[in-house]
Amino acid sequence: MKPLKSLASTGTKLWLDSVDPDLIKLNREEGATGATSNPIIISKLLETGRFDEHMKPLFAAGHDDEAVAWAMTDKLVGDAQAVFLDVWEATKGDDGWVSFELDPLLEDKDQTRNTEERSAEYIRLGKKWAAGHKNRMIKVPATPGGLGAIEELVAAGICPNITLIFSERQYLIARDAVYRGVQRRTDKENVKSVYSIFVSRVDVYTEKKLQLSDAAQGEVGIVNAKRIWKMNADFWANKGLPRKQELIFASTGAKKTPKNPNPNPIKYVAAFAGSDIETNPPETNDAVAASGHTFTRCIDEMPPAEVLAEIDAKVDAKLMEETLMSEGLAAFADPHKALIKLIGEKRAALK
Repeated sequence: MKPLKSLASTGTKLWLDSVDPDLIKLNREEGATGATSNPIIISKLLETGRFDEHMKPLFAAGHDDEAVAWAMTDKLVGDAQAVFLDVWEATKGDDGWVSFELDPLLEDKDQTRNTEERSAEYIRLGKKWAAGHKNRMIKVPATPGGLGAIEELVAAGICPNITLIFSERQYLIARDAVYRGVQRRTDKENVKSVYSIFVSRVDVYTEKKLQLSDAAQGEVGIVNAKRIWKMNADFWANKGLPRKQELIFASTGAKKTPKNPNPNPIKYVAAFAGSDIETNPPETNDAVAASGHTFTRCIDEMPPAEVLAEIDAKVDAKLMEETLMSEGLAAFADPHKALIKLIGEKRAALK
């Protein structure tokens, strides 16, 4: 069995962290059942020139750069949805989703809206971009504004991917908001929510900020995500919803660091094998495919008790969340600005 199919056989749903049509086709053949998107992904695709012909009519029609950015995002996500629609239908909506990220500029440092106004805009945009789509998931960040929109989005029949989660605190607020929205639904068979827990970024943070033993370093992201996975599985187990409410293990690419210049590229992929969803970057899936590894269920496995005790003693979850969220928001908004700038350059070049 090929490694990616081996991973899927453990019970992991494999979603590609890209909407590149060629990679979507290739990874679908290898066992991927969904995908995610963000402005960085869209920018990289548009930079290639492969989609210039799709942008020319938008320019000719007089759409501004931001409108073109959203039109191209809508197209690329929609094309990926078409590839995975058969999965969505076969699983009755439990799988086969493609995530569409809402406006990252709502979290820009120069944004003047207050929290309530941001929440209202997330709700408006979520309804707009979800309308008419069977297997489009709406991606909302676990910021105060994003979290404030979750209940209303779920109550309106939208399936959220709540992203930029680094801590149990964020997860619990998001999950409880989803559950309140579920209580307002009459079509509970159609409820689907996912919670994107970032992993490798946590270990990069701990290497920079903390003095951990060799046994504990590189395990904090895994332990944090697995604990939240267990909380989530236990909470939804008796709620009677036919679709699974799942975690997405995100940021699963092993990052090179000064202390670990040659990381195992499939470390995080293997650690979470056996349940829920992994969104792997294309290069991580390439590493998995080349590894020859046969995956087994590891989602239930934890480090030794002394490693867990060290992590609990040395990691300040509140400070970690604040630091990583600050970094994450910069990486959230800036790429969308870069995407709009790129489209302006394309407009000039394609005249």
